[in-house]
Amino acid sequence: MAQSPTPSAPTGGPATPPRIAPWLLLYTLGRLVIAVALITLIWLVGLPGFPALLFGLLLSMPVAYVLLRPVRDRLTEGLAARNVARRTRKEQLRNRLSGDAAV
Repeated sequence: MAQSPTPSAPTGGPATPPRIAPWLLLYTLGRLVIAVALITLIWLVGLPGFPALLFGLLLSMPVAYVLLRPVRDRLTEGLAARNVARRTRKEQLRNRLSGDAAV
């Protein structure tokens, strides 16, 4: 299995993985806002408490899947980049510990 080339920074060193916390927070808040909005809308239409909660949560899943796709894609890209950087660091550490590191 061929590995993709290691990402590098403009200076030639290893690239710093992107921050994922803002995208994770945005995605989580987006999911909560969509769920609360749908629960409130269903409750205002006339469905009482618990069924409104269940239907709102059920309907919020596909709505969030469609509306939050750009945020989810950025989050996935960030997680993948962090995974590549982690694997690269791990491989470099293994090489240094085995004495195979070229200085």
